[in-house]
Amino acid sequence: MIPQIQRNIVRFNMVNNRDDLILATLSNSQKLHSESFEYQSLFLNLIVPDATNARFLPSVFIENEHARQFIERKLTKKQLVDLYDAEGQVIIGKDCIINCLKYASSDWKKANQTIESIIELGENISVSEVIQAPTVYPLEGNKYQILTGHRRFFALIFTFGLDHAAQFKVYDSKPLLYKVKQFQENASREDLPQYGKLQAFLSAMQEIDGIDQARLKIGEKKMTIRDKAKNLGVSMGAFDNYNVLTRYSEVIDAYEKGLSASFVKVKKIILECEQNYRELHDKKVLNLGDKKKIGETIVARLSGKTTPNGKNKTYNLKKITQVDVLKKLLFLDVSTLDTDIDWEQLDWDDHTQVNKALEGLLNKLR
Repeated sequence: MIPQIQRNIVRFNMVNNRDDLILATLSNSQKLHSESFEYQSLFLNLIVPDATNARFLPSVFIENEHARQFIERKLTKKQLVDLYDAEGQVIIGKDCIINCLKYASSDWKKANQTIESIIELGENISVSEVIQAPTVYPLEGNKYQILTGHRRFFALIFTFGLDHAAQFKVYDSKPLLYKVKQFQENASREDLPQYGKLQAFLSAMQEIDGIDQARLKIGEKKMTIRDKAKNLGVSMGAFDNYNVLTRYSEVIDAYEKGLSASFVKVKKIILECEQNYRELHDKKVLNLGDKKKIGETIVARLSGKTTPNGKNKTYNLKKITQVDVLKKLLFLDVSTLDTDIDWEQLDWDDHTQVNKALEGLLNKLR
C-alpha cells in the first residue's frame, strides 16, 4: 500500500511541475512545441525505454554473447531469467526474444503480439535502414530515454545487438508536452493496438488540460476543440472519436482485454446506448450513476448479450407442425443424431450461431 501511495505522490509532483513549466512558458510568450533537437549516433546500451508509453514492453536487454549462447543451446531460458532477474519480463538480445511473462496470461498474449511485430520489423531493418529515427532525450549518467519509437528500438537490439550504434533524433531536454508528442506518433500508426491509442490519448489530454489551466491563470481563454485537435495532430472527427471512446472506462477495459472492433463501430454503440438511456429515463444531463448504468449496457452490447434496443437476445425455434418432429425433440438425444452440427464447437453464448443450429436441426428432423 505504501509504495502505491509513494507512486501517487511522485505522479502528483510530476503533474504539478509540468503545469508550472507550462504556465512559465506561456507567461513568457514562448511556444509550447519549440524544443530544439539534432540527429546523433548513439549506442543502444545507452537508451532507456519509457514505462509510461503505450509502446512499452517490460523488457531486459542481454549481452550479445549470452544471446548467442542461448541460440546455440549453451544457456537455458531459466539460466537467463536467473542471470538477468527477468521473471515477468521479455528478454531481448541479438536474434533472441524470450517471453518470460506468466504463461497464457493477458499480458503474455499481448507481449507475444508485440514480439511478432518486433521480429517482422527487425527483418525489414536488416535489409534496409530505419526510415524514421526513434526520438530520445537526455537523462543523468549519459543515458537517454525514448520518447517515440519503442518498437523500432527493440527491433534494432534484436537485429544488431546491444553494442550497436544507431541514428536517433535527440532533443536537448525532455519536451514539455512529451505525452502529446507520443500520442501524435501513436495515433498516426495503424499497427498500434486500439488500447494503446486510447491510453496515449488520455495521457496527452492531461497535458492539454494543463495548458488550459495555465491559459486561464494568465487571463487567456481555454483552447477550442479545433485548437486541441491541432495540438494533438488529429482531425476534428478523430478527436471526437477519441473523446467518445474514452468517456467510459468499460470501453477502455474491453480493448485491454482484446476487443478488436473498430473505433467507428464502438463509438456508434456508445452513442446509441446513451441516446436510448436518455429517452428511457427522460434525461438530458447524465450524472455518474447514469454513466455507470450506461457503461454496463455498453459492455453487454460489446459482448453481444443485448440488442441495440436494449432487449435481451432470445433463442428461437420455428413453429413445429409435425408431431413426429416434436417427439424427437422431446424424447431423443438430438446431439447423437447425424445432423452435420458440431455441438461441441457451438458457441452457446452466440445467439445467432445457436439459432442457426436450431434451424438446421429442425430441417434434419423433418
